[in-house]
Amino acid sequence: MTKIQRLIKIFWVIGKYRLDEFIPHQHLPAYLKILLLLTPWHFFPKPELSEGARLRKAMEDLGPIFVKFGQLLSTRRDLFPDDIADELKNLQDRVPPFCSDQATRIVEAGLKKPISEVFASFTTEPLASASVAQVHSARLLDGREVVVKVIRPDIENTIRQDIQLMYALAEVVEKYWEDGKRLRPLEVVHDYQQTIFDELDLQREAANASQLRRNFESSSLIYIPEIFWDYTSSTVLVMERIYGIPVADVDTLKAQGVNMKRLAEKGVEIFFTQVFRDSFFHADMHPGNIFVSPANPEDPQYIAVDFGIMGSLTPEDQSYLARNLLAFFRRDYHQVAQLHIDSGWVPRDTRVNEFESAIRSVCEPIFEKPLKDISFGHFLLRLFQTARRFDMEVQPQLVLLQKTLLNIEGLGRQLYPDLDLWSTAQPYLESWMKKRITPPGFLKSLQDHFPQWLEQTQEMPQLIHDAFKQMQKLDYLTHGQQQSLESLKNELHNNQGTNRHYWLATLLFAAAAISSDKNLIHWLQGIPVQSWLLALGGVYFLTRKSIPSRKK
Repeated sequence: MTKIQRLIKIFWVIGKYRLDEFIPHQHLPAYLKILLLLTPWHFFPKPELSEGARLRKAMEDLGPIFVKFGQLLSTRRDLFPDDIADELKNLQDRVPPFCSDQATRIVEAGLKKPISEVFASFTTEPLASASVAQVHSARLLDGREVVVKVIRPDIENTIRQDIQLMYALAEVVEKYWEDGKRLRPLEVVHDYQQTIFDELDLQREAANASQLRRNFESSSLIYIPEIFWDYTSSTVLVMERIYGIPVADVDTLKAQGVNMKRLAEKGVEIFFTQVFRDSFFHADMHPGNIFVSPANPEDPQYIAVDFGIMGSLTPEDQSYLARNLLAFFRRDYHQVAQLHIDSGWVPRDTRVNEFESAIRSVCEPIFEKPLKDISFGHFLLRLFQTARRFDMEVQPQLVLLQKTLLNIEGLGRQLYPDLDLWSTAQPYLESWMKKRITPPGFLKSLQDHFPQWLEQTQEMPQLIHDAFKQMQKLDYLTHGQQQSLESLKNELHNNQGTNRHYWLATLLFAAAAISSDKNLIHWLQGIPVQSWLLALGGVYFLTRKSIPSRKK
């Protein structure tokens, strides 16, 4: 019943603001044109508002999930006229606020104290109001200026209803649409559900902010405000108040003499630093959450707020993504195609040469062009057509990253349309990859993991024994291989007191695993010779120190 009620509200809002006029009727098949003519929307009077205002108000009425979608659209001025984009921009921090008395009650309940015992002053009129929460200015008893973020009342119920509708729609898409299984809509909705409910917990957001602040401590790229943990709960967050110019206020930035080219380049650098250095990135970087400090116009610094949605990647996804992007920047489309196959993003039986040719036809036209000359709408359409042709699956773990990339690209388009995105990003990626595979990177990895490896050596004999037992059960092993494994297993049993044999068995087992993993071989081939020499020297030293001598 709640799904039906929510659907009725959605259709009511569509009719109320006559959003049916946004549908390009001339491109629809005849049966859909007839269906639209029969809808009851035509009985609604047309509002005396602009198209942009109607779209914005409809999203505000429909709640936080639709507001967030509008925030994303507001950065895509290549897809919408300026008047619509300007209206959607108001969704970033000008959503209608809720009652100040409610805000006061939520703050006192969350902090378990009267406001007068925490703040010397508290402004009931909100500074900004967004889809999930609103922000009030305040001053602590010690005089420090802060902002107080308060979760909207009853917001969770509305979000749950929208998520249920999204699941229902995803089931229909997966079952009846020809591309449904490839798009994996249920997994995408599940990941979004986790993200949006995490955003409702302000204590989690405070932890995200603290982590990001540590990552960029003393950095000239971006400043993260301080969190006051003594006054933070799941429904209330108290944070240092910052003063800056909204990043979307381009006229003011230019009037302050801000170096717009440097500002746009720093935005790209911040994104790649978060994704590849830290694997912890701000995934809600719409203009309402980003400010610019005017303190040093020639070397401007960003200021970020609102850390409810953060993303991260596994080391495997990090590596594949970095190598894909580097190959893309170098126009090595064969490598891009091969990496997609190796990672399982396209079926294993995909013909590399055909996939390479398709990628080249999509990507080549956008190189050596500034952002202002690139139609990303057309590019994404072509990319989607290529993905469908080769049965490429959507990667749910990358959806947040793709959303953030769209935000970054939209920001760059506003700040400095002549930005060369490729030449800005490529040096950073090359430097990151170099640090990973050269001796300093190898030594750091060894330093980080060696204590754990040392602890696990005591468990290794049993683990190896269990692994061999499992391998014996596999039908595809040949008789000769089975004999070899049995011989090695007996050798392990006969020498349980000798650590030297455990080390030997471990190395043999690792070698067998490596030899069967083509992806790992492909990665190992890229490591410089000097790194291999250093690694072998380190292994020799460690084994000499770790393995007791047979001499009495």
